[in-house]
Amino acid sequence: QVQLVESGGGLAQPGGSLRLSCAASGLIFSSFGMNWYRQAPGKEREWVATIDTVGDQTMYDDSVRGRFTISRDNAKNMLYLQMNSLKPEDTAVYYCHVYLQDYWGQGTQVTVSA
Repeated sequence: QVQLVESGGGLAQPGGSLRLSCAASGLIFSSFGMNWYRQAPGKEREWVATIDTVGDQTMYDDSVRGRFTISRDNAKNMLYLQMNSLKPEDTAVYYCHVYLQDYWGQGTQVTVSA
């Protein structure tokens, strides 16, 4: 059974940083690309970033490029999202997702507010 468990969310001030983590189990983690998505209140879930199986290639939505960094540690079955220069519009529930598969975590809340 595939499980994805996000952590690291919380309250941050504008301009601050947070690091999200996603612990994966029940799959051969190193065989799958991984995504981060987010969903703000009243909005549809939107894609944030993608990383390939070995961490060599990454892609970002324009809204986060240059501020967020996706990474992974295949030895630990962990996915990360380093979020810097946070803005109030980054407030959302953040989800990790297995690329091209219907596996989602439960999400972690990120709130950016002064």
